Amino acid sequence: MSQHGKRYRTALGSIDREQAYTPLAALRVLKESPAAKFDETVEAHFRLGLNVRHADQQLRGTIMLPHGIGKDVRVAVFAEGEKAREAEEAGADVVGAADLATKIEGGFLDFDVAIATPDQMGVVGKLGRVLGPRGLMPNPKTGTVTMDVGKAVTDAKAGKLEYRTDRGGNVHVPIGKRSFDERALLENYGVLVEEIVRAKPAAAKGRYIKQITLTTTMGPGIHVDSTIIRDIAEELDAGPAGAAKEVAAV
Repeated sequence: MSQHGKRYRTALGSIDREQAYTPLAALRVLKESPAAKFDETVEAHFRLGLNVRHADQQLRGTIMLPHGIGKDVRVAVFAEGEKAREAEEAGADVVGAADLATKIEGGFLDFDVAIATPDQMGVVGKLGRVLGPRGLMPNPKTGTVTMDVGKAVTDAKAGKLEYRTDRGGNVHVPIGKRSFDERALLENYGVLVEEIVRAKPAAAKGRYIKQITLTTTMGPGIHVDSTIIRDIAEELDAGPAGAAKEVAAV
């Protein structure tokens, strides 16, 4: 097993592994730790009390964070005719139909979001083994299979994110860049937490949010108090002596 470098060990040394930090305190520790040579992504990881082997306990949806995630999102669209022109005018990076599918089968994956009109799903469906494992398969539940391709492209470019549980019942979502100020990161985190709570499956049993961890691309994780799920930005407004409002765990 490879050993972590000095920067990682220094950052780890500043974290109390037995403590659950408030969201603001966790973000401050992340921003004050030694930086990598690039602008790292700040990520939120949720361990949820869901049994994803049951369809009614799977979690999937989309979210628009108020400050985006600081990433230039590349969008591929499967469409023809007028809808193809609509996608291009909205700023899609690559537009095509069977020709785009052939390009992807040949190894082209230089995009972050794939959108398709319903009539193109016969073409797109053949790419399931390529797009599915990468989370790129268009899906009507997330608004990426639609006739309104212009809006779908605009939303994707603005930072619309898809979230979903993995095999272990975990959800992983970027909330911005390390270079973002505290308020932007805190408000993005707050909106995400509220969305995860709102989307709680009715069939979920027991404790829903078991653990939340914040981390950067190259840094160690920091455990965040999972009972703080509302009015999160108020901690920043309250000043150094203030505390975020704590509510019962869901």
